[in-house]
Amino acid sequence: LAFEELLQLQVAVLRRRRIEDARRGARPLAAPGELCRAYLDGLPFTPTVAQSRVMDEIDGDLVRAVPMRRLLHGDVGSGKTVVAAYTMLRAVEQGGQAVLMAPTEVLADQHHLNLTRQLAPLGVQVHLLKGSQSGRERKEALQALGAGSAHLAVGTHALIQQGVAFADLRVAVVDEQHRFGVRQRDAIVASDSAGCWPHTLHMSATPIPRTLSLTLYGDLDVSTLDESPPGRTPVSTRLVFPGSETR
Repeated sequence: LAFEELLQLQVAVLRRRRIEDARRGARPLAAPGELCRAYLDGLPFTPTVAQSRVMDEIDGDLVRAVPMRRLLHGDVGSGKTVVAAYTMLRAVEQGGQAVLMAPTEVLADQHHLNLTRQLAPLGVQVHLLKGSQSGRERKEALQALGAGSAHLAVGTHALIQQGVAFADLRVAVVDEQHRFGVRQRDAIVASDSAGCWPHTLHMSATPIPRTLSLTLYGDLDVSTLDESPPGRTPVSTRLVFPGSETR
């Protein structure tokens, strides 16, 4: 009885996923090119086995004509940002655009600084869009996104506000996806005027129960970074009880 119940669930999930894949289309991306290779070669370290495995899994998704919907799970310091940058460069080297949405301005600023430092030498234009920007800065960023001169955009919820338009968005990355609402995540991955959806990578070190249920029901494929780069300080996770606040 248990086997029959699980089998029926899996068949229903696969059928639903097939219907969803048939309803949504995406622009397939060609195999990794010189830009991605230059990025990986320029890193001050060699990607871990886990990072290489996950990038291979993402490559397998991006060549398909259906939008990637993948959850990248890994502890803090496991190297999720490197995988995200590689994924976004896959779109840029094909002439498209990519976006990374973060839940706070502090995190968006951090991503913008790091990506600019890494990618500017490769000729990649990274623009920032956040709520605290001046009117002039926001106007310049919006014009660059709409004209396509901005290869990569980093920002907060400001990326999904009215008036934001991309010339050719092909990859969207949502960092700390558990801190966004359902409609907010859906807004960044909406289809364009041609009816194509961007490939989407969700990142989280602490997936919430709803996210885990999405993986169970086939809405999200899962990639896990189960090792940290050499030299990283081990992450310590502790449970703090209310009674210890005064200690």
